[in-house]
Amino acid sequence: MVSDSYLWWRHGVFYQIYPRSFMDSNGDGVGDLQGIIDRLDYLVELGVDAIWISPIFASPMADFGYDVSDYKGIHPMFGDMATFDRLLSEAHRRGLRIVLDYVPNHSSAEHPWFIESRSSRDNPKREWYIWKDGKSDGGPPNNWESIFGGQAWEWDATTRQYYLHLFLPEQPDLNWRNPQVVQAMHEVLRFWLDKGVDGFRMDAVMLCMKHPDFPDNPPVQDQSAWKRIGLTLEPVYTVNRPEIHPMLRAFRQLLDQYDGDRVMIGETWLFELDELVEYYGGELDEFHIPFNFLGTVQPWESGALQAAISAYYNALPTGAAPNFVFGNHDVHRMATRFGAEHHRSAGMLLLTLKGTPTLYYADELGMQDVDIPPARCVDPWGLNAPDLNIGRDPQRTPMQWDRSPNAGFSPAGIDTWLPVAADYGKVNVAVQRNDPESTLQFYKALLKLRRELPALHRGSFAFVDQTTPGVMAYLREADGRRLLIIINFESKEQQVDYSLLGKTGKLLLSTRFVSPTEVSMSALTLRPCESLLIQLMAHVK
Repeated sequence: MVSDSYLWWRHGVFYQIYPRSFMDSNGDGVGDLQGIIDRLDYLVELGVDAIWISPIFASPMADFGYDVSDYKGIHPMFGDMATFDRLLSEAHRRGLRIVLDYVPNHSSAEHPWFIESRSSRDNPKREWYIWKDGKSDGGPPNNWESIFGGQAWEWDATTRQYYLHLFLPEQPDLNWRNPQVVQAMHEVLRFWLDKGVDGFRMDAVMLCMKHPDFPDNPPVQDQSAWKRIGLTLEPVYTVNRPEIHPMLRAFRQLLDQYDGDRVMIGETWLFELDELVEYYGGELDEFHIPFNFLGTVQPWESGALQAAISAYYNALPTGAAPNFVFGNHDVHRMATRFGAEHHRSAGMLLLTLKGTPTLYYADELGMQDVDIPPARCVDPWGLNAPDLNIGRDPQRTPMQWDRSPNAGFSPAGIDTWLPVAADYGKVNVAVQRNDPESTLQFYKALLKLRRELPALHRGSFAFVDQTTPGVMAYLREADGRRLLIIINFESKEQQVDYSLLGKTGKLLLSTRFVSPTEVSMSALTLRPCESLLIQLMAHVK
């Protein structure tokens, strides 16, 4: 077993690729696996360590791959198994790890398992899904809601029962209390692990276990995160059940049978920290990385973020690996939420905190949400709830590679599956690669420092007390080297004094691309929205 100090997943940087939107190699307007292969050298150049790829499995695409009809097959839109094998080989040859999405809560209604299950009440696979009689009045078995809106029960006229779907009706929930389901879904993990994938991000895993008695859920609380996405009921009997933890320990035991330090990541949308950290397991035997989504709901405000980060660190079990997610395919882009003027500072924060960071594709360009005309909207969640601003199309648009038509994502004249941003002529890889002060160059420089300096990828962490409003500062230290990160959250110039930490320091990186130079720690000027990474040179005597 590799020493904890060198575990790749603990100190590396993950890069999420939404495969439909990364690179179209065959001119059909949709990204594919060959497109990812064609851009692997870009990811090496950028400086990330692992690629997390959203679902590429066979699917009717009711929820763009999160409705799986064959867990061991590749959707032809993305390629075939030979292409995947080539992607895995080419990534590994370049030192990049591959992490796949695993969708355990539900399958597609077109999966052969469900087709059998709904064929008759006495079919051997009937209990692979959750079927219930209706109430005496013919209504659904209880009041449970779908995350995507409406009731969570769908009537099946053939067998005259309801089946449960906590997402779309096309996504029936698997019955994880059935040992046959457990065995079959474990075989899925083994199939991909045997191929050599480096781990899994497990989707919607908190929903896999439901209360065995199926009681009604209570009304939603006013301050609940569930209310913000349109639910009227608090899903206490459908989400985060205690029975989930033995299930996760079994997953972990399976992964631990494989060499190469395979990683297990959980989609854990929990903002009560005592609940979130339970997903590490009492013996750190569940998720290696239960995703920490605090950065997706906090405002860009120094006090709120510092308090949230401190509380998170304080809640972590001894030995647990912290992590931070500021954006992904389900939330509006980081540069949109935090403000375009702050997007480099958000990157500075994400990549210098203690913990494993996850970048979302094109974060390194400062790419923002794209306005999608109503006629081009395709996300089922957004279409079901158009007034809640929860549609996910704006953050899933094609990667912007160059100034050519369709931003180099697809050939000219092709209708891309979602529209390309209007600003692609300025915000793209080719332009920023040639601009020494671009956001792409900033991310490359920061990722290079993160890789080279142990203080940034495994060092200690401590906030620095200071009295300047709108400024956050913290220390990272390892092997006798101390680094100070200072972030100006304000759109104004600020003067700060950190002479208690030493007389001088060496400026390693600024979001404004100030040349590396020696600076006085007693008279630092932060320009509007600027962040600094400084190596401290001497302690105060």
